[in-house]
Amino acid sequence: MERSKGQCAMQGSCGRKGWLGQSLPCPYNGPPTKPDTDELKQLLSSVCGPLFEDVPVCCTLEQVETLQASLIQAEGLISPCPACRNNFRSFYCQFTCSPDQGTFLNVSATQQTSEGLEAVKSVDFFVGGPFGNDFFDSCKNVKYGASNGFAMDLIGGGAKDYRSFLKFMGDEKPLGSPFQINYPESAPPEYTMFNPLARHCSDNDPSSHCSCTDCPTSCPALPHVPSPYSQPSCQVGSVTCLSFILLSTYILAIFVIIAGYFINIFVRRRREKTYERVALSGDPPPLSPSSIARGLVGASSLAQADGEDSSGGQSDLRLGRGASLLDPMESFQPRRYHLNIFLRRMFYRIGATCANYPWLTIAFSFIFVGLCNIGWKQFEVESDPVRLWVGPASESKLQKEYFDEHFGPFYRTEQIFVTPSDELFIESDGTDPALTWDRLKWWFDVEKDIRFLKSEPNGYTLEDICFKPAGPEGSCVVQSITGWFGNSLEKYNSTSWVQRVESCSSQPVNCLPDFQQPLMPAYILGSPLGDGPKNWLESRSLIITLVVMDSLENDFKEKAEEWERTLRAFLEQLSAVSVDEASSKVFFSTGVSLEEELNKSTNTDIRIVVLSYFVMFLYVALALGKGNAYRKSTGNGFKQCAVNLFRIFKRKPLDTSTVESHEDRSSPDSLLRRLFVESKFTLGIFGIFLVILSVSASVGLFSIIGVKVTLIIAEVIPFLVLAVGVDNVFILVHELDRQNLIHGPSASNNFSPAMFSPVSPIRHLSFESTHEDHVDTDSMPLHLSPEERVARTVAKMGPSILLSSLTETLAFALGALVPMPAVRNFALYAAGSVLINAVLQSTAFIGALTIDLRRTESYSLVHASTLRSLPDATGRKGSNFNIVCWDIHRVNHIHPTYSTWSRQVASLSEYAHSHSTLDQRLALPANSYLIPYFDALDMYFDVGPPVYFISQDVNVTSIPDQQHLCGRFTTCDEMSLVNILEVERNRPESSFISQPAASWIDDFLRWLDPSIDTCCRVRKRNSEQFCGPNDPSGLCKPCFQDRKPEWNITLFGMPEGDEFMKYLQQWLISPTNEDCPLGGRAAYGSALSLTADNKSVAASHFRTFHSPLKNQTDFINAFTAAHRIAEEISLATGTKVFPYSLFYVFFDQYAHIIAITQEILGLALGSVLLVTSFLLGSWRTGTIVTGVVALTVVSVMGVMGLWDISLNALSLVNLVISLGISVEFCAHIARAFMGAGVGYIGDNVITGQKERDERMWTALVDVGPSPLAILILSRMWFSLIISGALHGLVLLPVVLSLAGGPGYPLEDTDEEWMSNAIRRPDYEYTPFLTDDRSDDSDS
Repeated sequence: MERSKGQCAMQGSCGRKGWLGQSLPCPYNGPPTKPDTDELKQLLSSVCGPLFEDVPVCCTLEQVETLQASLIQAEGLISPCPACRNNFRSFYCQFTCSPDQGTFLNVSATQQTSEGLEAVKSVDFFVGGPFGNDFFDSCKNVKYGASNGFAMDLIGGGAKDYRSFLKFMGDEKPLGSPFQINYPESAPPEYTMFNPLARHCSDNDPSSHCSCTDCPTSCPALPHVPSPYSQPSCQVGSVTCLSFILLSTYILAIFVIIAGYFINIFVRRRREKTYERVALSGDPPPLSPSSIARGLVGASSLAQADGEDSSGGQSDLRLGRGASLLDPMESFQPRRYHLNIFLRRMFYRIGATCANYPWLTIAFSFIFVGLCNIGWKQFEVESDPVRLWVGPASESKLQKEYFDEHFGPFYRTEQIFVTPSDELFIESDGTDPALTWDRLKWWFDVEKDIRFLKSEPNGYTLEDICFKPAGPEGSCVVQSITGWFGNSLEKYNSTSWVQRVESCSSQPVNCLPDFQQPLMPAYILGSPLGDGPKNWLESRSLIITLVVMDSLENDFKEKAEEWERTLRAFLEQLSAVSVDEASSKVFFSTGVSLEEELNKSTNTDIRIVVLSYFVMFLYVALALGKGNAYRKSTGNGFKQCAVNLFRIFKRKPLDTSTVESHEDRSSPDSLLRRLFVESKFTLGIFGIFLVILSVSASVGLFSIIGVKVTLIIAEVIPFLVLAVGVDNVFILVHELDRQNLIHGPSASNNFSPAMFSPVSPIRHLSFESTHEDHVDTDSMPLHLSPEERVARTVAKMGPSILLSSLTETLAFALGALVPMPAVRNFALYAAGSVLINAVLQSTAFIGALTIDLRRTESYSLVHASTLRSLPDATGRKGSNFNIVCWDIHRVNHIHPTYSTWSRQVASLSEYAHSHSTLDQRLALPANSYLIPYFDALDMYFDVGPPVYFISQDVNVTSIPDQQHLCGRFTTCDEMSLVNILEVERNRPESSFISQPAASWIDDFLRWLDPSIDTCCRVRKRNSEQFCGPNDPSGLCKPCFQDRKPEWNITLFGMPEGDEFMKYLQQWLISPTNEDCPLGGRAAYGSALSLTADNKSVAASHFRTFHSPLKNQTDFINAFTAAHRIAEEISLATGTKVFPYSLFYVFFDQYAHIIAITQEILGLALGSVLLVTSFLLGSWRTGTIVTGVVALTVVSVMGVMGLWDISLNALSLVNLVISLGISVEFCAHIARAFMGAGVGYIGDNVITGQKERDERMWTALVDVGPSPLAILILSRMWFSLIISGALHGLVLLPVVLSLAGGPGYPLEDTDEEWMSNAIRRPDYEYTPFLTDDRSDDSDS
């Protein structure tokens, strides 16, 4: 039978369960009674509203007083949202006093109290689903700013639905309900479901409407911001617009090239038919000076003018008679570039001076280096990560300094991960979770040792340096699972601990640690595997975080660092034995770990640098020896030397004739001579020694001006300078070998014109030689002294070295524009090292080269008979590189150009998918204990870092400025700081904010609310004196109890000016506890920075948390999102707001890395263009060189995307290096191309093409082998070197041969001999070249 209305289920108080428990109601099945006293009426009206003032109720005065006390505890948490507050009050008022209580409440069990009375033990409260859902919805988003969490975490145990919410409130607990309240899903037939109309937070009624902070549906709409992980907005089908454009351009180019190929074939065939008709008719084609193909092909035509052409054939075509009457020297008027002449003369004088005074030159060079090395006295290594990667003018660095100055430095964290020994990096199925009874007992003992760990030598403990939110007498913040157990397992056993973990993980508020702040399971337990509800008993790791104070005072910082070093040593020992003791692995990081490990990286890499330099020395020494002018007679070179080495110990004594015989060059004596005379070991050592000296001098020079050394400088620059410097060494040595062949001791007896002038495989003489006699002695090269040969070598190669060194120096120096100290210092040191190395190579190395040449020839003169055979040592006719050069030009010119361009399209497309990140693991030694720690951090820790939004220069003592900041009062700006942060929290995919903001202004003003009479209190007798937390309530009253105007949610009449500051300072020292959860000391003690006179607030911060950030891309996106949000707040409120988080200072570079990269590479390429064009005297050649260098960099950037190499400060350094190395590949070849000789180029395009091919082939033979040395020296930059080699040795020659600028007068021949040979009356000079392949020379 249905129970009738007007009937109670319980009423009155029947005593307590124990001596300390709350009063228990009595079972009562009678009718309700009217309030019999005015006190009860007034109390009912104030607590439950006027509806209960004059109606019968099922409660007594004592029950209403208990109800009021309970509601006041919750009031501080839920009062900001009227809907939640009123629903909460209505729910418990109806439960306690409703006249129809018996229709929805059933006493299911009773118990005896200490007074011997029967009291309620449990009841069934039949709550309907509609009301339950609306009640829960009105409260689930109410924030508790002090913990950056929700009120639901405290009043509902973090419930996710209304049933969990009601269950948490109904469970019997010491600090909750004194008896069990159950909430069945359905009611028996005689009962009805409690289902009144609930209030909604978005109702327009002021008694229900909640602010945006506590009600998402009340929030304003912000412009849409897409997630950085969403698909690009510009797409064509499934590909991005950039990829589509590149692909379309690529396909179009293919059609253009194919069409051009067929058009070329068609034009060539028509031309061939025209020539055939002319030949058949017997009439010569009309000639004019402008239509005759007149390409001077350089020394090759001169060298072979007295013999047959290279093919052995004879041409049937001859020039017109008028051409043969021209005077060769008058018709040959090559372009003269005065700067080139000046540089050749200048370097000739430098070379002559250094060669004539080699020892003096070396001495002066060493004196210069010694003076620079004086700066080593001020040598410093920068290892501070902040000063290393953040520029002094960086916005994030300035903001960090502002934060540290006004709020104190961010806490130092010591974090430990404890996992099963086989867990890390294994997809565990939960069979071996981190939480076991044995592991738990082991860790309790370990943590106890840590808490009492004393540092050496001063004996500091954790208590001396830890963060204590409740003040100096409070407890340290140690976020660990031990906090759930009260730091002791004495009350638990091998089974009961499981129930404790389950209870605390679902309701952390019931398991407060000693520092009295809830420990959310994600803070102390590694995330379990799988989706859906998390079973924390299957967590994969224990997470322990010790929070240590930091300070700007060095004394306290040294104290903290001393204890941290002791902790680090303790944890290192623990990790070594943890597997045996507890089948666990320990991964950890302390406050000093990162800087210590970065410093350790330098020491571990020294061995690599030394070993690498030793290998480089061997290679250079052997390679220079193989480049000797006498290498032809060595048989198979060093391979043959190795085969014959054993003969040194087994041979019979050799006579003199054996030593002097050419046929015995491979004998042991000859082997020894090649090893100790021709191998140039000493010269190789000296060349590498100069590289070391240049780096040392650069370090000393920049140390004088205060530029600190970084790890990049120590690890990269020696290799970079070695690669660049050795290239110059090879070029000088190879050119000296060529000079020795032309003007050396044996040149007059073994000379032939072909030996000094490279003969192109594409050369065919266009006429029959009319002179078969050899050139007489007047046209032979003269024997020159070693000093003169060295001077000519420097004159020839000095401008080339100047071009490459100057271009690289400028390119590297422009890197100093990067604000990051690591990159800036690297750029300065690299530029200085390259420049000093170039100077030393042009002076000291020239002196050493002269000394080595004298030594070699002093031996060679004694054994002159061994030098009678003529070598082809200069890489000329018949050499392997000669054939390579021919192969490069024999293919169609369009093939390398097209394939290279194809690579650029692919590179751009790949680079579009690269990221701007810098994984901190890259900067650590490979065996660092921090690497597995960072891996564990990414895998297990699902809590994002805190982020602070700092408001500065705001007068918070005035109500208008308060309205710019607040969010829980009706007159707060719709787009206030707090409201915007709340809206952004609701879209974490783009804001990366996951938790509510801690709004000090809202909590402070609510602390003044007189309805929460346990918070702001003053003495009844003296309202100017505040009451302390321990003062009895009889002596105190709420601060605003009698104030006019009274406290209200409109901010009207709220304190301003001095009154505001008086209450604010008291709030900042008020404890945060159960009686007053709005106290400011624990939650906001460091959130405000007051002025020196305490009359205003200089700055304040609003704390929230990022969502979990798992990789470097997440950190960068979070950094970008926070700055975007701060800008929006500044624009909306008219106040200055900026974000700060501990990691921002390291990721500031990524806000500008793309712009910096564009700026640096653009300026560097511009400098390459200007320098190469100016020194080469050809804008066309300079543009080609710059374009090839740019394509090299683009290729490297493409490889970055392909290999998932991110764009960061380190990769930017490598891009600058790639530009410099590419210049090294291109500069020497371009300079040799311009100086390979030139003649008139007529209107015939074929002849112009042929002439450029000739010069390009000569340039490749002259300097092409030298840059290949870099391929061996620079294994660190594999893609960089491969790209540079392909572009510099393949693409550049092809493009220069197609469109290179006009060259200078012939530089690679002896001018006196050439002049004499040309002016001899019996020598036929043929400056006009035509051959049987001219027709298709451009094909």
